[in-house]
Amino acid sequence: MQLHPGWTLADAAGLTGYLDRLGAGAVYTSPLLAAGAGSTHGYDVVDPTRVSPALGGDRARRALVARLRELGMGIVVDIVPNHMSVADAAANPWWWDVLRLGRESRYACCFDVDWSRGPILLPVLADEGDDGAAALDELTVADGCLCYGDRRFPLAPDSHAAGDDPRTVHARQHYRLVSWRRGAAELTYRRFFDVSDLAAVRVEDPAVFTAAHGEILRWARAGELDGVRVDHPDGLSDPGGYARRLRAAFGGWIVLEKILAAGESLPASWPVAGTTGYDALREVCGVFIDPDGAEPLTELAASLGVRTDVAEVERECRRHVTDRLLAAEVDRIAALLPGTGRERAREAVAALLAAFDVYRSYLPEGEEAWARAVRRARRCRPGVADTLARIDAAVRADPGGEPAHRIQQTSGMVAAKGGEDTALYRCTRFIALNEVGGAPERFGVPVAEFHARAAEREASWPAAMTTLSTHDTKRSEDVRARLAAIAELPGEFAAAARRWTQRLGLPEPALNLLAWQTLVGAWPISAARLRGYLEKAAREAKLRTSWLDPDPEFEAEVRAWPERVLIDRELSEDVAAFVARIRRPGWSNSLGQKLVQLTAPGVPDVYQGSELWDFSLVDPDNRRPVDYPQREVFLERLETGWLPPVDATGAVKMHVVRQALHLRRRRALTGYRPLPAVGAAAGHLLAFARGEGRHGDGNPVAVTVATRLPIGLAAGGGWRDTVLPLPSGPGAWTDLLTGRTLAPERTDGFTAPRAADLLDRYPVALLVRE
Repeated sequence: MQLHPGWTLADAAGLTGYLDRLGAGAVYTSPLLAAGAGSTHGYDVVDPTRVSPALGGDRARRALVARLRELGMGIVVDIVPNHMSVADAAANPWWWDVLRLGRESRYACCFDVDWSRGPILLPVLADEGDDGAAALDELTVADGCLCYGDRRFPLAPDSHAAGDDPRTVHARQHYRLVSWRRGAAELTYRRFFDVSDLAAVRVEDPAVFTAAHGEILRWARAGELDGVRVDHPDGLSDPGGYARRLRAAFGGWIVLEKILAAGESLPASWPVAGTTGYDALREVCGVFIDPDGAEPLTELAASLGVRTDVAEVERECRRHVTDRLLAAEVDRIAALLPGTGRERAREAVAALLAAFDVYRSYLPEGEEAWARAVRRARRCRPGVADTLARIDAAVRADPGGEPAHRIQQTSGMVAAKGGEDTALYRCTRFIALNEVGGAPERFGVPVAEFHARAAEREASWPAAMTTLSTHDTKRSEDVRARLAAIAELPGEFAAAARRWTQRLGLPEPALNLLAWQTLVGAWPISAARLRGYLEKAAREAKLRTSWLDPDPEFEAEVRAWPERVLIDRELSEDVAAFVARIRRPGWSNSLGQKLVQLTAPGVPDVYQGSELWDFSLVDPDNRRPVDYPQREVFLERLETGWLPPVDATGAVKMHVVRQALHLRRRRALTGYRPLPAVGAAAGHLLAFARGEGRHGDGNPVAVTVATRLPIGLAAGGGWRDTVLPLPSGPGAWTDLLTGRTLAPERTDGFTAPRAADLLDRYPVALLVRE
């Protein structure tokens, strides 16, 4: 649940009965600590010592916990150890004290400030091309504060006397207000990515850790907290050390919002349950994508002028990040390298930060990832090979030192900003692949690889979170599922995209192709929603406009585009006709990936509202209010035995979610056994069995069955002779989705139902043997 002033802890408490009936085991909330005024997400914490009053305060939190305990449910809370909001200095008591007293503040140790560079630079001034000089004339002193517009800043003791000029008073402070444009290159405190309003917190200091986690751990000691989701651990100085310190203080479930590259795993020494599931998202969604669509969709992208060399684009984007967005962080690292010219050191650091094939290494365990990055940096920038050699030697000699820590925590920022927030908006060949933790250069996931990864998760990280939609995903699971159908009709989509582009294309190729896919994936969509999404996408791509340097003329054209498309009757009808072609295959994919996620190894996370079809796009679109009254109506009907049709209401998805979650309540699913189908259409059926018991090595008690590539299946004549041999053993198999029991075909209990019979009503089946 995404809590905010319009959907509070009291609202969450009122929904617990519905969630319990749906089958949820716990409520998982966005951050609960006091955040910036009007915060819609809670990740901009201003005071970690109290529950947000805007959410109802601690009384409302305790009431929610009490209600959950009555129902036998747990509570998991998102926590933000990496940073705090400093957008409104007066709202953050720790930051206010640091600005007032400088290094003498008791909270000076809490923030990652480079005190050697003088006063703290605050990039808040308007800049009309004069580096903020004119804005300084707008400073005033009032009520014991330095004021700029509606922003207030503290005055150091004895730094102001009656009649003093505000600019003179400003020069006496422990901070300097500077142009907003200087934040990227000259900031003197570490940020969350490139967001100057979020200052990094030094939780590697035991005293700071204790202060920042005191309220959260108080809940735990009171038995009012079952698990935590740790936001952005890669930004921490020492993620492994943080995980160990948190585990020592908290015995509950811990998952980390850690993005893993394909094939990467968490360090084995970290005492956590696993990640928040973007690795599982890539695998579950990928197995429903037809790899044969790669070549024609690549040809389409190239013909429209969209780049398809993902690796090269990402390298360029990462260098853009090191050279512009995170220049201040790069300079700070370069300054730690004595005996090397600043420019050469800076170039070497930038090359190294851009060279990681994972988000970051974790020395000493991550030595292989570190070594690969050094080798790649040398190949890309041979002119600084000697400087890279010195950096490598220094870091290896002291993996716990400041250079090692800063390079590693900054490489994750470069990877995220260069990949997720830039390259994924430039390489728009097939945006179903362009997801957080995704691998857009790999067109789908083979079935064998999916099974191998699921078995590995069960063996190594059985309590890791799995997910399909989050507040950070670029598009919801159901949008991706519909887009997956495009991979089965690449020729038809290519013809349509060329036709639409010729009629009313956007002038920037990557945004143009992304826009048509988005329109298809989220159809029907309002002009307002699409307008907001495309404006954000255009700025993230940083091709014709950006957050730092917006192009008003280009953005005006982008903002006008959605309405122009939607009022063009012939064009919109053409788009609607194509959507109609893939709507049902998209539903099939949605049900398949949802059932697989809910029953595969791991702890499944269901994002708010996604128990019905949800065609949301990236934040803030995916934080829209959820129509829970409608969902309760459907749930009441399902509880009476209603078997909903596969239609636009999405009730069938709730049916799948409810049955899978209640099964997980009744049976402790363990183990993992792939179940191959036999017959002409065997490749279109994905199935696996789960057992019960300590190792899951007894007779399987549940089988998941899902349809893959439904368009190709229909084109090939359907299931024909395909059968699914089920694990033998005592008891008959019953499909929880239809209520039908499968009669054994032989006296020894062998059952191999025909796929055409098993999946005649729904494209998925959930078989249990009680």
